[in-house]
Amino acid sequence: MRKEKEMINLFKNIVMNDDGIRLSVLEGSRTNQNIPKDDFQDYDISFFVTDIAPYKKDDDWLNIFGNMVFMQKPEDMELFPAEFEHWFTYIMYFNDGIKIDLSLIPLDEVNKYFSNSDGLVEILVDKDDRISKAIIPSDIKYWTKKPNEQEFDDCCNEFWNVSAYVAKGLFRKELLFALDHFNQILRPELLRMISWEVGLRKGFNFSVGKNYKFIDQYLPEKEFDKLTKTFSLSGYRESWESFELCCQMFRTYSKKVASSLGYKYPEYDQKMTRFIRNVYEKLSEK
Repeated sequence: MRKEKEMINLFKNIVMNDDGIRLSVLEGSRTNQNIPKDDFQDYDISFFVTDIAPYKKDDDWLNIFGNMVFMQKPEDMELFPAEFEHWFTYIMYFNDGIKIDLSLIPLDEVNKYFSNSDGLVEILVDKDDRISKAIIPSDIKYWTKKPNEQEFDDCCNEFWNVSAYVAKGLFRKELLFALDHFNQILRPELLRMISWEVGLRKGFNFSVGKNYKFIDQYLPEKEFDKLTKTFSLSGYRESWESFELCCQMFRTYSKKVASSLGYKYPEYDQKMTRFIRNVYEKLSEK
């Protein structure tokens, strides 16, 4: 696998040898000094170009990046529409394990790009000195933020509301319905609450990573093991056990957060728990 220095030099050389590219930046995890580097990290690159059209005529020019094994062009897809109207993106995998996400951006959208940036940006080449002040990559936008009381209650409210959907789906034997609500809403709210509790212990000056991927670093091993058990969803019995564990963990962590911040703990926790037991469970037995 090519090393980072070699790849950065490759990107710079491509830019310097192409008059149509006036500015290039490196984005994402490789600019973040707060996370360890490894070979699995993508190279998120943006080229600001005077005209995108010549690059879109054919893909042969992309061979300069290496021996490609797969490519996706989001802007050419119908099933998964692209996020930005005037940009053009290449998601590329190479036979040595390198992955490059390359965005071509119209030069006149430089200011728009930086005004919407997440802060994890490093300038590689700026031919025309368009960027007048130094840019220091920062992940501050991803730091866990202390919740206000409304945000705390919103999280609790959403969790206990959706708990009924999960229970209903399991009682009806509608496994995919139940698991979709579990995976897409219920557990993410649990993870949000856990991240707030971690922030209260460790300070709100760091990120737990995309999809909470670093949260295990801030939890006791037994707690993280319990969290992973909420992913045991191979059947109705296992899913119900995971659901109950998820509810127990949410209750524990939300009470800790409420106590630490002096917020009122919602009464609807017990009410919804009784509702599920006394209404849904009895209905399912008929």
